[in-house]
Amino acid sequence: EKDGYLYSPREIPSESIKRSIGPERWVNLQWSHELYVLGHLYEAAVAHYTATGKRTLLDIALKSADLVINTFNLNNLQIPPGHQEIEIGLVKLYELTGEKKYLDQAKYFLDIRGRGKELTGRESWGKYAQDHEPVTEQEEAVGHAVRAAYMYSAMTDIAALNGDKKYENAVDKLWQNVAGKKLYVTGGIGSTGSGEALGDNYDLPNMSAYNETCSSIANMMWNYRMYKLHRDGKYLDVFERTLYNAFLSGVGMDGKSFFYPNPLQSYGTHARSPWFTCACCPPNVARFIASLPAKIFSTNGKNIYVNLYASCEAELTANSSVVKVKQKTNYPWDGNIQLNITPEGTEKNFTLMLRIPSWAINKPIETDLYKFMDNNTKPVVKVNGKEIELKIDKGFVAVDKDWNSDDIVELILPMDIHRIKANENVEADLGKTALQRGPIVFCAEFPDNKDGFVRNILLPDDSKLSAKFEPDLLNGVETISGKAFGYNFINESKTERHEQDFKAIPYYAWAHRGYGDMSVWIADNEKTVMPLHGPTLASLSKIEVSSGKNSQAINDQLEPKNSIDETVPFFHWWPNKGTTEWVQFDFPENSEVSQVEVYWFDDTGIGECRVPQSWKVLFKDGDKWSSVYTTDNYGVEKDKFNRVIFETVRTNSLKIEIQSQKDFAGGIHEIKIK
Repeated sequence: EKDGYLYSPREIPSESIKRSIGPERWVNLQWSHELYVLGHLYEAAVAHYTATGKRTLLDIALKSADLVINTFNLNNLQIPPGHQEIEIGLVKLYELTGEKKYLDQAKYFLDIRGRGKELTGRESWGKYAQDHEPVTEQEEAVGHAVRAAYMYSAMTDIAALNGDKKYENAVDKLWQNVAGKKLYVTGGIGSTGSGEALGDNYDLPNMSAYNETCSSIANMMWNYRMYKLHRDGKYLDVFERTLYNAFLSGVGMDGKSFFYPNPLQSYGTHARSPWFTCACCPPNVARFIASLPAKIFSTNGKNIYVNLYASCEAELTANSSVVKVKQKTNYPWDGNIQLNITPEGTEKNFTLMLRIPSWAINKPIETDLYKFMDNNTKPVVKVNGKEIELKIDKGFVAVDKDWNSDDIVELILPMDIHRIKANENVEADLGKTALQRGPIVFCAEFPDNKDGFVRNILLPDDSKLSAKFEPDLLNGVETISGKAFGYNFINESKTERHEQDFKAIPYYAWAHRGYGDMSVWIADNEKTVMPLHGPTLASLSKIEVSSGKNSQAINDQLEPKNSIDETVPFFHWWPNKGTTEWVQFDFPENSEVSQVEVYWFDDTGIGECRVPQSWKVLFKDGDKWSSVYTTDNYGVEKDKFNRVIFETVRTNSLKIEIQSQKDFAGGIHEIKIK
C-alpha cells in the first residue's frame, strides 16, 4: 500500500482468513502474523540485495520498516509481535544500512514483551508467546519453540551489537536451560505438539517428540549467534548436532518431501509430506541451506575461524589481507580434514582457529544432559606434516604463524562409535542407549532388523559394534552393526530372547523405505524392552473406522501407561465432536468371541478428546448388525482397560460403536478381543 503496509492475506478473498486477521491493521497481532512475515521479508530483502546489488526488494522492505517504526512506539501502539521474527529482520536491516533506528525498533519490540498491563493494560499472551515476564528476566525456555528461539536469536543480537549485559545474562541462562534440560540428542527442541512447545525440564518423550523442523532452524540461528557473541565452540557443537540430525531429518532425500515434526521413535505412523497446510518448514529449509556456506568460516581481526567442516573454497580477510582457504574432506563420514592456506596480501601473520567438536573429546555437548559411556582417541593437528600440541581453548585450537603459499594444515578427528546415556532425570531414556559416530546420531529402523521390529531389541553394553560405509544404501550412508537380543512373549507373563543381528542407520535417513518401527534410543536393560506379542484375533483383523486416521493404533498391541500417554500410538475422531462413531473388526475367519476390552484415549488438559458418553458392542449377524447380550456395564474409566463380557457369538465382524460427549471427540488407545 502507499504508506508501505504489506500483508498479502488482506487481499485474499477468504472470509475465514479475514476473520482470523481482524478487520483492520494490527488488531489481532497475537495470531495474525502481520509482523512475523515482515521479518522474513526484511531478511529476504537483505539477502537479495547482498547477492545481486539490486534494491527492488530492499526499498519495499525499508518502506515497510519505516511504517512499523512510526506505528509501534511509546507514543502509539505498544504491542509486541505475536510471533517473533521481525526483530531478526530489523537487525539485518541495521547491519546492512547502519541506520540505528532499525536496531532500536528491534529492541523496543523485545523490551515491551512481558509488560502488557504495565504499559497498555492489555492481557498477557502468556508463556506460549513468551509474554509472561520481561525478556531479560526469563530464565526457563517455555512456550512455542519456534517463537522462543527466534526471540532468543534477536536477544543475542541485541546483546552483541549494543553490548547489553542484561540481554547477555538472559540469553546465557536460557541457553543453559535448553542445552542442559530441553535439548534432544538429535539437537531438536520442542517436546510436545500441544502448542508446538518446549516441555518441562527433562521432559523429552521420543514417540511424541515434536521437534518442528522450523524450531531446529531457529535453534541453529540462535546457537550461531551465541557463538558469535562468545566465540565459544560449545554453541557450534549444538549447531552441528542439530544440522546433521534433527534438521536434516526434516527434508527427504528427494528434496520435495518434508517432516513437520521429527520424532525419535515411530511405530510405523510417520511419513514425509510434499506440503503442509501451515507451510512454514519447506521454504525455511530452502533459505537455511542457502545461508549455510556463509557459516563455515568466520573472521575476527587476525583470526580465521573454521566453524564447520565441508569441502569448499573461500576467500577471507585477516589483518586486512585476503587469504584463500581450501578444505578437502569426506566429513562427516570420516574425520580427515585438509586445509590449504594461501595468503594473498603482504600481511601473512594471522591465526587459524580450528574447531575441535566436543564429540571428538568425549563430550556430546557442554552440559550434563548427555554423556558418552566410553572414551575415544584424541584429535591430531598437523602443520605441513608436523604434529603440534593440542591446546584447546573454548573449543578451538589456535595455529598462529607467518603463513606461506600452499601451507597445509591437517585435522584428524577420531571417528569412534559412541554409546550415549541421557541424564537420569530424562525418564523417557532410562535403561536405553543411543549411538553416535562423528556428528551423526543413528537409529535402528525396521528394514534392517529381524522381522521388521526394533521395539523388542536389547543392545548389551558389551556388544561389539563396527561401522562401514554402504554406497548403495540410502544414497550412501555409514551404518553401525553388531549383535543384539530380540524379545518375544511366550505367554502373558513370560518372555524368551534370541540373539540376532543389529543394524543402525543415520537418523536423518529414516522413513525412506516405507512404514515401520524406528527408534533412536535402544533398550540396554530388560525392563525397558518391549517384547513382541504373538498374533491375536484383534491384531490379525482388518480395521475400519467411521472417520479419522491412524486406525492401526487400535490393534497394534502397544499398551499405554495411562489414557493421556502420547508415547505410544493412539487413534481419535477429532475434530468430530459429540458424534456417533464406530470401529469395525473384520476377522480372518468366523470366530467365537465373548469379551472386548477398550482402553480409552483422553487428553484432558491438553486437547479435546474425552472418554465417550456411552458405547456398545455389535456383531455381524448375517447381513445385519445386532447388539451382543450382556449384563456387564460398558465402562468409560480412564487409565485402564474397560472390559465387557457378553454371551458368546460366532461371527466374522465385530463393531464397537461410541457416542462422544457433547463438545468433545472420542479416542482409543487399544482394543482387545477374546
